[in-house]
Amino acid sequence: MNFLAKYKKIFLIIGFLAVVVLLGYSIYKLFFKQAVIIAPLPTGTTTIPGELPTSGIGGQQISTTTGPGGVPISPGIPQTPTPTVSPTAQGGITKVTSLNSGPSLASILSADGQSVQYYNKTDGKFYKIDKNGEAVPMSDKIFHNVDQVTWAPNTNKAVLEYPDGSNIVYDFSTNRQVTLPKHWEGFDFSTDSNQLVSKSIGVDPDNRWLLVSAADGSKARALEFIGENADKVTSSWSPNNQSVAMYTKGVDYNRQELFFVGLNGENFKSTIVEGRGIESQWTAKGDKLLYSAYNDSSDLKPKLWLVNAQGDSIGSGRTDLEINTWADKCTFGGTQELYCAVPDSLERGAGLFPEMADKTQDSLYRINLTTGTKQLIAVPDGKYNISNLVVSKDQGQLFFTDKTTQEIYKISLK
Repeated sequence: MNFLAKYKKIFLIIGFLAVVVLLGYSIYKLFFKQAVIIAPLPTGTTTIPGELPTSGIGGQQISTTTGPGGVPISPGIPQTPTPTVSPTAQGGITKVTSLNSGPSLASILSADGQSVQYYNKTDGKFYKIDKNGEAVPMSDKIFHNVDQVTWAPNTNKAVLEYPDGSNIVYDFSTNRQVTLPKHWEGFDFSTDSNQLVSKSIGVDPDNRWLLVSAADGSKARALEFIGENADKVTSSWSPNNQSVAMYTKGVDYNRQELFFVGLNGENFKSTIVEGRGIESQWTAKGDKLLYSAYNDSSDLKPKLWLVNAQGDSIGSGRTDLEINTWADKCTFGGTQELYCAVPDSLERGAGLFPEMADKTQDSLYRINLTTGTKQLIAVPDGKYNISNLVVSKDQGQLFFTDKTTQEIYKISLK
C-alpha cells in the first residue's frame, strides 16, 4: 500500500501525458496531415524513373493551340483578345502613320490645306510633305540651330529666332532674307502676312515698347509703352485685325484681367480670366478666344474656356469647356469644331508646372463649339505626348508632333 501510494501520483502524471500526446496526434492527423494520393497512370502510359511520362504506341495526340509568335496557350485559360486598330478615327485605338524621321520644329498646315511643312532640326532645312508623303525641301538654304519659328498666315514666310538673339525674316517664295534687330522678340504676323507685331526690349526699361512694322522690319512704329511689364504682354494679331496684342493684370490669386491692344489706341473692353498661366488661340473669325488657365478649383490643372472677344461683346458668353488641357494642344477645324489632345491623367499642379505632363499619354477629342458636346475620336496606337496639332482643311487628316521624339505623325479622321 505504501508503495502504491508513493508512486500513485507519478503514474497519474504519466497517464495524463500519454493521453495528451495521443489526442494531439489524433487532431494533427485529422486536420493537418494531408493524404498523399497516388493517381493511377492512364492506360497505355509508361514511365521511366527520372523521366516524364511518354505516350504509348498509337496513343491519342493532344492538340495545343499557339498564340502569336508560337507561344502555347494553355487550354481552359481565357486569353485577352488583341485590340483592334482602326485605320480611321472611330473613337477607339487608331492607326498612327509616321511622316518623317528625326526631330522637327514648328510644323504648320501648308498652303494647300492638305499637308504640313516644318523645320528639320537635323539638317537645318525646311520641308513640305507632298501628296505622296515625301518630304520635299522648301529651299536649298540651310538654317543652322534655329530656336523658334513664327509662320506667317500665308505659310510662305517666317521669322526665325536663334539662341544668340539673332532674328531673320525669310520669304520662301522669293528666297529673300532680312535681318531684324536683336532686341526685338515675341513676333506675330498680320492676317495678310504683310506686317509684324513685336516687342522691342531695350536694356533700359524706359525704352521698351510694343511696336508694329512691315514684314521686313521696315516702317516700325511704337504702339504702347510696356516698360517693366513686357512679360505680361503677348503679341497676338487677331484674324479680324481688331487687336494685335494682349496684356494681363492680376486681380487676385485665382483671377486675371485680360486687355486687348489695338493698332490705333482703341479703348477695348477687358475680360476676366478664371485663373493664371494663360495660353490662348483665336477662332478663325477672330470673334472668340480659346484660352486655358489654372486655379484652385481645377486643382491647379489647366482648363479650357471660350469667350467672346470682339467689339462690345468682349467678355460675354464665357463658357467652361470642362476639359483639362492646354490651349496650345488644340486646333480649330473650320468655325465649329475644336480638336484637342487631352492627357489621359494629370496630377494636381500641372498648370503651375507644365513639365509634369511631359511624359503623359494623350487621347484626341473633338468639341462642337455650338453645342458644347465632346467626343473621344481617337486613342493613338502607341504612347504619344501630342503637340503642334494641325487638321487639314477638309478635316480628313490630323497631324501632330510627338513631344518626346519631335517627329511628325498623322491620323486619318475619315
